[in-house]
Amino acid sequence: MSKSKKLQEILRELRLTATLNEVNNHLVRAKEEQPAYCDFLHDVFDHELQERLKRAHERRMQAATFPYEKELDEFLLDEQKSLSKQQFNQLSSLDWIDQSYNLVLLGPTGVGKTHLSVGLGIKAIGLGYKVYFVTMGEMIRLLKTQEITPRSFQKIKRMKDAHMIILDDLMFMALTKQEANLFFHFINEVYETTSIVLTSNKAPQEWGQLIGDEIITAAILDRVVQKSEIIQLSGESFRVKHRQTIFKD
Repeated sequence: MSKSKKLQEILRELRLTATLNEVNNHLVRAKEEQPAYCDFLHDVFDHELQERLKRAHERRMQAATFPYEKELDEFLLDEQKSLSKQQFNQLSSLDWIDQSYNLVLLGPTGVGKTHLSVGLGIKAIGLGYKVYFVTMGEMIRLLKTQEITPRSFQKIKRMKDAHMIILDDLMFMALTKQEANLFFHFINEVYETTSIVLTSNKAPQEWGQLIGDEIITAAILDRVVQKSEIIQLSGESFRVKHRQTIFKD
């Protein structure tokens, strides 16, 4: 076996996939540029590292199950008067994730709650955090089927392993007592180790009407609000304000 083939076998055995795919190009550049040994090794292994980081980022993005990809710099902050530039920057720093701080984003439909939460999630993934996005309806379905459906069980497990859970449209629908209990037990399990970002068009004082059990409501609120920032977004719906039309002026 030639040395070239042997080298490829070693790289394959060591699972240095990016280096294996580029080994011939690395060798050609080394012959042409004749870098110092240390510089050559640095370039080879840095390429391997960057490719691994890129693949890990792609896996985290896929696992997050975002409904769409909108980053923070696309958020129309100038049109959201209830959130100052300083507050936006503090949220964007993501320092609060390591403290397992929660965010409660309140406001009517279309004011940017989901966009803001997704933007924060995408930035968190870029910093190496694991994020999971789920709607309230999907969350309840997964909780009710996790004992009988392996797919649901795996998704709930991924949520519990995440650094940030984005729960969209909280209290969008009324819950049965069984659903409320399942939801409480989930929150109780993760709230001390995970940052929970909730979006809702219902204020916390209204949650009891949809949960239907004041004791469970109080228990959920106690865990969510204990370490949280509640942000009330306001204004006209972005979707209505920036709607597209088939008619020309």
